[in-house]
Amino acid sequence: MSRVYNFSAGPAVLPEEVLKEAAEEMLDYKGCGMSVMEMSHRSKMYETIINEAEADLRELMNIPDNYKVLFLQGGASQQFAMIPMNLMKNGVADYIITGQWAKKAWKEASMYGKANAIASSEDKTFSYIPDCSDLPISEDADYVYICENNTIYGTKYKTLPNTKGKILVSDVSSCFLSEPVDVTKYGVIYGGVQKNVGPAGVVIVIIREDLITEDVLPGTPTMLRYKIHADAKSLYNTPPAYGIYICGKVFKWLKARGGLAAMKEYNEKKAKILYDFLDESKLFKGTVRKEDRSLMNVPFVTGDADLDAKFVKEAKAAGFENLKGHRSVGGMRASIYNAMPIEGVEKLVEFMKKFEAENCQ
Repeated sequence: MSRVYNFSAGPAVLPEEVLKEAAEEMLDYKGCGMSVMEMSHRSKMYETIINEAEADLRELMNIPDNYKVLFLQGGASQQFAMIPMNLMKNGVADYIITGQWAKKAWKEASMYGKANAIASSEDKTFSYIPDCSDLPISEDADYVYICENNTIYGTKYKTLPNTKGKILVSDVSSCFLSEPVDVTKYGVIYGGVQKNVGPAGVVIVIIREDLITEDVLPGTPTMLRYKIHADAKSLYNTPPAYGIYICGKVFKWLKARGGLAAMKEYNEKKAKILYDFLDESKLFKGTVRKEDRSLMNVPFVTGDADLDAKFVKEAKAAGFENLKGHRSVGGMRASIYNAMPIEGVEKLVEFMKKFEAENCQ
């Protein structure tokens, strides 16, 4: 069986070269006679794997020395609690609600302090990013929180919010490593890796050192303290060792492809093929305001639920997997992460044109 074009939002497509390399090393990693899956996380060999992964990520993102890189578990969702537990010194935080994940993070933070929803795009089903140039930032806010790329709704911040001097915390799960980023603009930038970087089970947190303190909310579990993990170099407990190993391979793959600037160019080229078709199509239409469109997640609809279902079914039969939209919005969604080859998008558009010709009365 040949590989399908996998448009899943996550867990998502990984580079074929990485998968092949991992397959070759599955039983015997570099002559040690065992798999990375079986290796002690305290061994010298594993120490090299995690250290190299961190060094490559630092190089790719140009991460300054005063930021720690943490490889943690619990996915992005665990960060919804970890962030307020560690950062809410005044017990106040401001949240910009641009989708389900930002909303969940805001609700979670409300359990630990005063979480203010200072802007939202829920009025139009999260189909745009609100104007964040002059927000009512709370004077005593410990941080301002955003979800930078909204996987379900296909929106992306093109300009970061004006936080008026407050720390910016950003969930970049679905746009991680898709383009260059200025890490210094953030206090915390984090993402679950299962969309653009590796297998599910790892979350990478990049956090400014001055935000890592002993001063956390009372009752914060040991495992949810950034300082514990930073001091132990992500090895306080057994880390998701195999997942980190795959992430490390993806970092090397990205470096070989020319880094994040080259990746952005490639992603823009891919997305343009699909968006250009959606803009001229008589049957399909995109659901996001043009200036806020994501390069990673492209939602679209026909306007007829039965026709949408027919499209998803026929697309699957033709080798295009996971095009059904999120259950909360319906329609279709093509996630075209870094590892999705440009041919996958070209072939999808070809299929969409054929479907349109057959179903447009």
